Amino acid sequence: MKKVGLLGGMGPESTIAYYHDIVFGVQAATGKQFFPDLSIESLNLFEIVKLCKEQKYNTLVNLFKTAVERLAASGADFAVLTANTSHIVFDQLQAVSPLPLLSIVEATCDEAQRRGIKKIGLLGTCFTMEEDFFKKPFRERGIDIIVPDKPEIDYVSDKIYSELEFGVVKESTRARLQQIISEMKERDNIEAIILGCTELPLILNDENSPVPCLDTMKIHVQRIVEEILC
Repeated sequence: MKKVGLLGGMGPESTIAYYHDIVFGVQAATGKQFFPDLSIESLNLFEIVKLCKEQKYNTLVNLFKTAVERLAASGADFAVLTANTSHIVFDQLQAVSPLPLLSIVEATCDEAQRRGIKKIGLLGTCFTMEEDFFKKPFRERGIDIIVPDKPEIDYVSDKIYSELEFGVVKESTRARLQQIISEMKERDNIEAIILGCTELPLILNDENSPVPCLDTMKIHVQRIVEEILC
């Protein structure tokens, strides 16, 4: 059984969910009174956002590399980034990482392909929606990936950083996010929506979304559990 190392803190709410769901996911899979070993290296979300805004990606890679080295020293067999935005440097980090990395983007793309989805929407931070790192794997598999218009991108990103990262869930925000998804469904004919920020499941899910949701954190956790057990 493998030990996972989590690069957490991006933000705290999703790190808590990762820890809980991995631990109990492994227990459910084994059917035993058993909890897996894991390590968490918690980083400063605000420093990461600052580096992304300034496009200091080499500095960000070095920050993550140091964190992965600490996870390796703790005995971790593989590592994961517990945020979608941080995958903006995933390829560069993987090239220098002392541990194998398991991508949230690839796991989500696998799930979209498994479901037979051909056109899908994407919500997340401005970096996730505007940069190419999340969209490219989907395009390469023939899946159209759609983002909202610029004002909506700014709105979604602002609500992630000003509310959801702090565990604040407002009904007015939920209603506006639902409206944005409905507009994408009507305008772009999306079949589903990617919750491309690990805090978005705090406010959106299959029960309240106008289209089915691909919860990137839930999908990632399932892949992590499978990797721990293999």
